[in-house]
Amino acid sequence: MPTFAYMHFLYPAFLFALASLAIPVAIHLFNFRRYKKVYFSNVQFLKKLQEQQASSRNLKERLILLSRLLALFFLVLAFARPFIPQSDEDAGRQNVVSIFVDNSYSMQTLNREGVLLDQARQKAKDIAAAYSLNDRFQLLTQDFEGKHQRLLSRDEFNDAVDQVKVSAYSRDMQQIVNRQQSLLNEQNGVASSIYIISDLQKNIAPGSAVTTNKGTPVNLVQVKSNALANVAVDSVWLLSAVHKPGDSEKLVVKLHNYATEVATNVPLKLFVNGEQKAVGSFTIKPHEVLTDTLRFSGLLAGWQHGEVQLQDNPVTFDNKFFFTFQVKKQMPVLLIDGGVENTFIKAAFAADAFFKTTRVPEGNIDYAGLSIYPLIIISDVNAISPGLTQQLQLYVKKGGTLVVFPGADADVASYKLLLQPLNAAYPQMLVAGDAKVSLLNLQNPLFKSIFDEVPQNPDLPAVKKYYALAASGGENIMQIAGNQPFWAGYKSNAGRVYIAAVALSDDFSNLQRHGLFLPVIYRIALLSGRDMPLFYTLGNNQSIETLPLRSTEKQLVSIEKSGKKIIPDVRQQEGSTLLYLPGQVLEPGVYELKRQDSIVALLAFNDNRTESDLSYLSAGDIDKLLPGKDNRVIAEQTPLTSVANDVNNGMHLWKLCIILTLIFLAAEIVLIRYFKIGKRSVQQEASTQTTQLKQR
Repeated sequence: MPTFAYMHFLYPAFLFALASLAIPVAIHLFNFRRYKKVYFSNVQFLKKLQEQQASSRNLKERLILLSRLLALFFLVLAFARPFIPQSDEDAGRQNVVSIFVDNSYSMQTLNREGVLLDQARQKAKDIAAAYSLNDRFQLLTQDFEGKHQRLLSRDEFNDAVDQVKVSAYSRDMQQIVNRQQSLLNEQNGVASSIYIISDLQKNIAPGSAVTTNKGTPVNLVQVKSNALANVAVDSVWLLSAVHKPGDSEKLVVKLHNYATEVATNVPLKLFVNGEQKAVGSFTIKPHEVLTDTLRFSGLLAGWQHGEVQLQDNPVTFDNKFFFTFQVKKQMPVLLIDGGVENTFIKAAFAADAFFKTTRVPEGNIDYAGLSIYPLIIISDVNAISPGLTQQLQLYVKKGGTLVVFPGADADVASYKLLLQPLNAAYPQMLVAGDAKVSLLNLQNPLFKSIFDEVPQNPDLPAVKKYYALAASGGENIMQIAGNQPFWAGYKSNAGRVYIAAVALSDDFSNLQRHGLFLPVIYRIALLSGRDMPLFYTLGNNQSIETLPLRSTEKQLVSIEKSGKKIIPDVRQQEGSTLLYLPGQVLEPGVYELKRQDSIVALLAFNDNRTESDLSYLSAGDIDKLLPGKDNRVIAEQTPLTSVANDVNNGMHLWKLCIILTLIFLAAEIVLIRYFKIGKRSVQQEASTQTTQLKQR
């Protein structure tokens, strides 16, 4: 059954002011006006006139008194803030209000009233002002900080709102609502409401309707920006996997025009180590993605930090893009064999001083050190031990490159245990008989830049015997007649596996002596670089994986930039170290990863580009995103105080009280100015009566 709700007051203490109603009553009862005496010989004929005037005067004075009393009465009620709750159960109950203030990068844009973030702060305060002093508030921002998971008084809330700054994080609405509800669910027996103050970019939509708790309404407050043009640098990547001193480098820059107009002749610059290396300009159509390649060279060995800049106003937070990479003096390669060094592989890598090979027998491997090698080549091993199998699988999973040449008397079962979990082909049985490589896959990246011109009838490796490889997808490098793979590559997790069908022996084929062997094995090595990422994105809470680093009391691992020092959470795992920076890196740029005083690496951080798309949800999008009759979107022109009052206490009557106060004040003025008792005085009336008597 519905409960009938009586009128209540937000500030009942003001009702004591009703005692002031005695003041106009006292003034009315003790009216000390002095009457002017008029001497007249005979008042017999004025008796009736005096009685009529006294009656009219009393009516007027009483109406004026009533108007004053009612005006003062409703004025006092207005200060007491009367309201009619939905039910008496809601009256007097404490409210808990969660208010989300969007402080993402897009809130730095402008409209005719100023910066969106400043407006969002003020709207949050307006909402809090509509609630009583006993209510409690939660402030939530994109940062999801721990300090925002507690309830504040109104004054504490206003102070916290003033401290809200722009953040690199960007959450979707489901994450925001879940975070707000997690705190509200802990409050039992209180009324709760959710407010989300945002520009409602399209990236806030989670892709499906937002799930909300029944009984906790969600109120969207949209602050709208002007339509702004924006071109951003979305990403960059280098075409070379391994970077050698003095080599020419190619940097691909991904550009995105988020506007509805063509961006013409936008300047683009590339800086490496603070020195300008390339410059250009581009024109990009509306909503188009464009890639541009910038070339540079002349790098020395060591860590390099780069910066791509474009000039695009007024949105500037995505005009710079930072990246880092390492130019290595040498590339380490690990050669694993069955106890006898393979002279063909040794000779191949000895031809270029850039490659530094380490040879180790199969039974004497330091498993902990495998991660420092971007390339491992295993050859002439007849049986692969279970321990080596496990470590090589982990090595490939973490991004390493493994090249396998089976032994002359290979135990195919052990090779199957190694290669099948890596989604690579594995030797099945030995096939004897002369054959010849019939096809090169020239579309494979390994053959890029090898041939100036492909001959019509190339001399390809000859085969005497080979292992039939179990087909497992991948890309063939070379094929034998019948589409049998001779040398194939496979993508496996973050790494790659290359498997050959022959041992590097003259008894199997002449591959190791052929002119294709050296360039293909070089290309495999050069494409096997397992460097750290060129950049990281702020606000993703992603871990940073590095080579093994030990953090001790004497040798702390830190991340530093311009005197700012951050101590990350260091966690060890097999073959690498994970660094966690939960919300500590607050600005884009290049940071130094240090262990004690030595620089281990350079790390680049960029802003989240999801904020670059300045397109916003339409009314239809919002209806689909936030269904439910209790949830609503608050129009921009609607005063937030009145909206919050309705949500807070039901129907508020203070405005009606103000209106009635003004009505009764106006009634008093009308009575005083326009309610006339008579235009003729007593003297004039007496003179008239005397004249009439004389005429008789």
